[in-house]
Amino acid sequence: MVGIKTTDMAKRLTREQKNQRVVEDLINKMFEIAGHDISYVDIKDRKDAWYTEWTMTVAQNEEWKKWGRQYLKEKFRYNKLICEREINMVSLMWGLKFNDLEHNLP
Repeated sequence: MVGIKTTDMAKRLTREQKNQRVVEDLINKMFEIAGHDISYVDIKDRKDAWYTEWTMTVAQNEEWKKWGRQYLKEKFRYNKLICEREINMVSLMWGLKFNDLEHNLP
Protein backbone atom coordinates (compact mmCIF):
# COMPACT_ATOMS: atom_id res chain seq x y z
CA MET A 1 0.00 0.00 0.00
CA VAL A 2 2.14 2.75 -1.32
CA GLY A 3 1.41 6.19 0.10
CA ILE A 4 -1.20 5.09 2.63
CA LYS A 5 -0.38 5.14 6.29
CA THR A 6 -2.00 2.53 8.51
CA THR A 7 -3.48 5.30 10.66
CA ASP A 8 -5.35 6.58 7.59
CA MET A 9 -7.07 3.27 6.94
CA ALA A 10 -10.57 2.82 8.27
CA LYS A 11 -10.77 0.69 11.37
CA ARG A 12 -12.84 -2.44 10.87
CA LEU A 13 -15.70 -3.01 13.25
CA THR A 14 -15.65 -6.05 15.50
CA ARG A 15 -18.53 -8.49 15.16
CA GLU A 16 -20.02 -7.14 18.40
CA GLN A 17 -19.80 -3.54 17.16
CA LYS A 18 -21.36 -4.52 13.84
CA ASN A 19 -24.21 -6.35 15.60
CA GLN A 20 -24.79 -3.34 17.85
CA ARG A 21 -24.93 -1.01 14.86
CA VAL A 22 -27.43 -3.30 13.13
CA VAL A 23 -29.69 -3.36 16.21
CA GLU A 24 -29.53 0.44 16.38
CA ASP A 25 -30.41 0.77 12.70
CA LEU A 26 -33.30 -1.71 12.96
CA ILE A 27 -34.80 0.00 16.00
CA ASN A 28 -34.38 3.47 14.49
CA LYS A 29 -36.10 2.34 11.29
CA MET A 30 -38.92 0.74 13.32
CA PHE A 31 -39.59 4.05 15.09
CA GLU A 32 -39.36 5.92 11.79
CA ILE A 33 -41.83 3.65 9.98
CA ALA A 34 -44.19 3.71 12.99
CA GLY A 35 -44.13 7.52 12.88
CA HIS A 36 -42.58 8.11 16.29
CA ASP A 37 -40.11 10.93 16.88
CA ILE A 38 -37.73 8.84 18.97
CA SER A 39 -34.53 6.94 18.31
CA TYR A 40 -32.30 4.26 19.75
CA VAL A 41 -30.30 6.90 21.63
CA ASP A 42 -33.42 7.77 23.65
CA ILE A 43 -34.06 4.20 24.83
CA LYS A 44 -30.62 2.55 24.87
CA ASP A 45 -30.00 2.72 28.62
CA ARG A 46 -33.53 1.84 29.71
CA LYS A 47 -33.99 -1.44 31.56
CA ASP A 48 -37.79 -1.44 31.49
CA ALA A 49 -40.16 -2.65 28.77
CA TRP A 50 -39.78 0.54 26.72
CA TYR A 51 -41.17 -1.13 23.59
CA THR A 52 -44.65 -1.29 25.19
CA GLU A 53 -44.92 2.51 25.35
CA TRP A 54 -45.29 2.99 21.59
CA THR A 55 -47.43 1.29 18.99
CA MET A 56 -47.42 0.54 15.30
CA THR A 57 -49.90 -1.01 12.91
CA VAL A 58 -49.60 -4.52 11.54
CA ALA A 59 -48.98 -2.99 8.09
CA GLN A 60 -46.17 -0.82 9.48
CA ASN A 61 -44.67 -3.89 11.13
CA GLU A 62 -44.73 -5.78 7.84
CA GLU A 63 -43.10 -2.82 6.06
CA TRP A 64 -40.38 -2.66 8.75
CA LYS A 65 -39.77 -6.42 8.61
CA LYS A 66 -39.49 -6.29 4.81
CA TRP A 67 -36.97 -3.47 5.10
CA GLY A 68 -35.14 -5.33 7.87
CA ARG A 69 -34.85 -8.55 5.88
CA GLN A 70 -33.25 -6.67 2.99
CA TYR A 71 -30.99 -4.74 5.35
CA LEU A 72 -29.78 -7.94 7.05
CA LYS A 73 -29.20 -9.57 3.67
CA GLU A 74 -27.00 -6.66 2.59
CA LYS A 75 -25.11 -6.31 5.89
CA PHE A 76 -24.44 -9.98 6.63
CA ARG A 77 -25.08 -11.68 3.28
CA TYR A 78 -27.58 -13.97 5.00
CA ASN A 79 -29.95 -16.09 2.93
CA LYS A 80 -33.70 -15.41 2.94
CA LEU A 81 -34.51 -17.94 5.67
CA ILE A 82 -31.91 -16.60 8.10
CA CYS A 83 -32.98 -12.98 7.43
CA GLU A 84 -36.59 -13.95 8.19
CA ARG A 85 -35.59 -15.67 11.43
CA GLU A 86 -33.41 -12.78 12.59
CA ILE A 87 -35.95 -10.03 11.90
CA ASN A 88 -38.62 -12.10 13.65
CA MET A 89 -36.36 -12.40 16.70
CA VAL A 90 -35.75 -8.65 16.76
CA SER A 91 -39.50 -8.09 16.42
CA LEU A 92 -40.17 -10.51 19.25
CA MET A 93 -37.60 -8.93 21.57
CA TRP A 94 -38.06 -5.22 20.83
CA GLY A 95 -41.01 -4.86 18.46
CA LEU A 96 -43.63 -2.26 19.26
CA LYS A 97 -47.16 -3.20 20.28
CA PHE A 98 -49.80 -3.35 17.56
CA ASN A 99 -52.58 -0.81 17.82
CA ASP A 100 -54.81 -2.45 15.21
CA LEU A 101 -54.33 -6.15 15.88
CA GLU A 102 -58.00 -6.84 16.74
CA HIS A 103 -59.00 -5.52 13.30
CA ASN A 104 -56.69 -7.97 11.53
CA LEU A 105 -57.86 -11.17 13.26
CA PRO A 106 -59.97 -13.54 11.17
